[in-house]
Amino acid sequence: MKAIIYTKYGPPEVLQLQEVAKPAPKDNEVLVEVKAASVNAYDWHLLTADIFLIRLMGGGFLKPKNMIPGADISGRVEAVGSNVKQFRPGDEVFGDIAACGNGGFAEYVSVPESALALKPANLSFEEAAAVPMAALTALMGLRDAGQIQPGQRVLINGASGGVGTFAVQIAKSFGTEVTAVCSTHNLEQARNLGADHVIDYTREDFTTSGQQYDLILAANGYHPLSAYKRSLTPQGIYVMAGGSMAQIFQAMLLGSWMSKTGGKKMGGVSAKIDQKDLGLLKELIEAGKVKPVIDRRYPLSEAAEALRYLGAGHARGKVVITVGHSSK
Repeated sequence: MKAIIYTKYGPPEVLQLQEVAKPAPKDNEVLVEVKAASVNAYDWHLLTADIFLIRLMGGGFLKPKNMIPGADISGRVEAVGSNVKQFRPGDEVFGDIAACGNGGFAEYVSVPESALALKPANLSFEEAAAVPMAALTALMGLRDAGQIQPGQRVLINGASGGVGTFAVQIAKSFGTEVTAVCSTHNLEQARNLGADHVIDYTREDFTTSGQQYDLILAANGYHPLSAYKRSLTPQGIYVMAGGSMAQIFQAMLLGSWMSKTGGKKMGGVSAKIDQKDLGLLKELIEAGKVKPVIDRRYPLSEAAEALRYLGAGHARGKVVITVGHSSK
């Protein structure tokens, strides 16, 4: 089968399209014929090791531990192991396989059935592949870390990217008043996704406006933590879901310390595989409450270019890699 391989950390140029052995499912695994995959900041960090902790947290210290990247997939079940109960050949599935060692940038991948869910019936394979990691991050950031409640004032900073586009829609599904922060170019998109208010960050700094919010989810956290804290209501919660290395380390190291004074909470979130939450996202999507936004599509052979575009930081929604020939 064809797969994207990398044997050393570096820029997208280290990625190579090669022929490798097709995997066989173990007893608890599902062999998926991959139709599409999507690109996340997570994949960029694993490729470049620009966050050194990647090497210490299982990515491989001197070189990548898992040579086929790609966490988000959608496709069709080709075979199942003897202990698999939930799926059968022919089922259309999607999932986040980061905890299984990745491997989505390939024609086939074999993963535990717990990493997958049935694909939303109203999405193409490309659309379904755009969902898992970004939407799970948004859902867990808002619901679990952010303790979102109906009627709250919620601000999404970085509302035009992968996590941000899902966060706007998921926050609305909880019955909140949503303010989206993005660039001039993306204001109309944010409105179309359901945002009640939009702020153009090129013209206005929401952290100096005096307006306060019950929950701030920063999908692109470029403000100092003190500025976010100033923009929270007395019992408000700030959740960092992405941003620069400096911002990530600030949230990790200073967030809990800053939360000790007063009622405001400062923290972060990272997506974790949860089959029940994949099922919840499927329900929201099939109900028309959430939809993926796709910026660009690339064939598997141009995976390096897809990563390069994502790494430039200007993607609107998700970047998708088409692996199979069929999009439905």
